[in-house]
Amino acid sequence: MESPDRWIHTPPRMSATFDAFSIAEIRRAAATGIYDIRGFGAKRKLPHFDDLLFLGASVSRYSLEGYRERCGTDVIIGARFAKKPITLRIPITIAGMSFGSLSAPAKEALGRGATAMGTSTTTGDGGMTPEEREHSHILVYQVLPSRYGMNPDDLRKADAIEVVIGQGAKPGGGGMLLGHKISRRVAEMRTLPEGIDQRSACRHPDWTGPDDLEIKLIELREIIDWEKPIYVKIGASRPYYDVALAVKAGADAVVLDGMQGGTAATQEVFIEHVGIPTLAAIPPAVQALQDLGMHRKVQLIVSGGVRSGADVAKCLALGADAVSIGTAALVAIGDNDPRYDDDYRKLGSMAGAYDDWHEGRDPAGITTQDRALARRLDPVAAGRKLANYLAVLTLETQTIARACGKSHVHNLEPEDLVALTIEAAAMGRVPLAGTNWIPGVNGGL
Repeated sequence: MESPDRWIHTPPRMSATFDAFSIAEIRRAAATGIYDIRGFGAKRKLPHFDDLLFLGASVSRYSLEGYRERCGTDVIIGARFAKKPITLRIPITIAGMSFGSLSAPAKEALGRGATAMGTSTTTGDGGMTPEEREHSHILVYQVLPSRYGMNPDDLRKADAIEVVIGQGAKPGGGGMLLGHKISRRVAEMRTLPEGIDQRSACRHPDWTGPDDLEIKLIELREIIDWEKPIYVKIGASRPYYDVALAVKAGADAVVLDGMQGGTAATQEVFIEHVGIPTLAAIPPAVQALQDLGMHRKVQLIVSGGVRSGADVAKCLALGADAVSIGTAALVAIGDNDPRYDDDYRKLGSMAGAYDDWHEGRDPAGITTQDRALARRLDPVAAGRKLANYLAVLTLETQTIARACGKSHVHNLEPEDLVALTIEAAAMGRVPLAGTNWIPGVNGGL
C-alpha cells in the first residue's frame, strides 16, 4: 500500500531573487521595451537613521530642563566668503524643487511655510517664479547643468546660490520633465517648446572638473558682487573626495544628498541602484571637512530621507550644520493625502504610494501643471501646514538635544549616538549599542 505522504504537496514559494516586483518588472519591460520612470527616492530597505539611538543623560550626563533652559537652533550659512551670509532660525531648510515639476501654488506654499519659521526655500530647475520670490524671505537660487530659466537678474534677487552637481536619487544623471507638464508658462521660463518632453543635462556645459568649478564660482561671485553665499550640491557617491574638492573650489556650504533623497522623475533603476545611503555619506563628508580644517567653517547641509526631529538631530550629531527636506515637505503640504485616495486609485496607485509625479495628474494639485488640479491646493493653508511641521521638527530636535545635555542643537555629537546594527555602526562610525565596537575602526568589546 502506498504511503499517504506521497500525496502531500510542498506549498508554492516565491523566489527571494525573482520576487513579485521583479517578475512584474520583467513582464512590463518585455511588453513595452522602455525603462520605468518615477519620482520619489529609493524605496528599498536601507540602513537609515532609525538604526541609530541617542544616549540620554543620567548620572554621567546632566540634562537640561525644557521649560527653563534655552536650547539654540540658529545657524549661519556662508560666512566663509559672502559679505551677507544668511541666518536661519532653525537648522531645517526646504530643498530645491522646480516650478514645472511642482505647481505654482505648491511653490508658493513652500515659500510661505519656510518664511513663517525663519528658514530658506530653494528654486530648483527652471528659474524663479514671482510668487516664490514674494513669499520666500530667504530664497536660494539653483544653477543646474540645464541652465533652464537661468537669469543673472534673478541671481541677484536671490539670497544665496546653489550650484547643483548632482542629486542623491540620481548622482551622475540628469533630470526629466515630460511634455504633460511643459505648460505655456513653464515653456516660456525654460525657453522650450510647449508640450514636448525635456531632459536636463547630466553635467554642466562649461566646466569639466574641480579646477573649472573654481572658475565658475568666481564668475558667479562677480555677478552677485561677492555678497551672497554659494553652495555646491552633490549626490552621495564619493562624499569624501567630492566634499574636499567642493571646498577647494571655494564653496561656502556643501549640500550632501543621499540616495533616499527624492526626484521629480528618473529611471527606477537609477533611483534604486546608484549612490549610497544618507547615513553612510555623512561621516566621510564630515571627515573631509575636518581634514581640511573647515568643519563648521564650510557648512554641511544634509538631505535625503529626513522625516522627523530625531532624523534632524542624528544628522546634526554626525556633524551636519543643517538638513534639507523635499519629499517630507510635499507630504506636509498635502501630497499623497488620504482624502484623495479614490483619485489616486483611479491612477493605479494609492495615497501614500503615489510616485508618478512626472505624469502631471496629481490629485492633490502639487506635482502638476493642470490648472484645475492646481486650484485644489490652497497655498495659504498649505503653507501653514508646512510651518506647523517645521515647528514640530524643531521642537523634537530640541527635546533630544536637551535630553543629551546640550544648550544648542549643534552641540550634539557622535558620542551621543549608538547603533542597533553592525551596518549602521560601520556607516555612522558610532559604537554598536552595548559595546564600544565601531566596525572597521576599533577592535572593541
